[in-house]
Amino acid sequence: MPDPHDAMMPLDGNSNPFSSVPVEVTVSVGKARPQIGDLMSMGENAVIKLDKRVEDPVELFIGDRLIARGELEELSGDKKGQLAVRLTEIVDTRADSP
Repeated sequence: MPDPHDAMMPLDGNSNPFSSVPVEVTVSVGKARPQIGDLMSMGENAVIKLDKRVEDPVELFIGDRLIARGELEELSGDKKGQLAVRLTEIVDTRADSP
């Protein structure tokens, strides 16, 4: 009979059954706080000013948890025009754990 404590053993990255589960990563490039009236009067080609500059780092989130920061890049070759993020910092999420 299998030992029930075996299920509690940590698994390495190759045999972890969760390693192939996709997660959604959200990239935040900035925030804005316009008034509702201003938003309602906006039309096509309106511009919303963000609190960040183009060269500022972007933040990557899974859910509401910050996981990394990086720089926006444009891919080249057959993927030309597609945006990507080059990671520059991985956030230590262990400090947030209870």
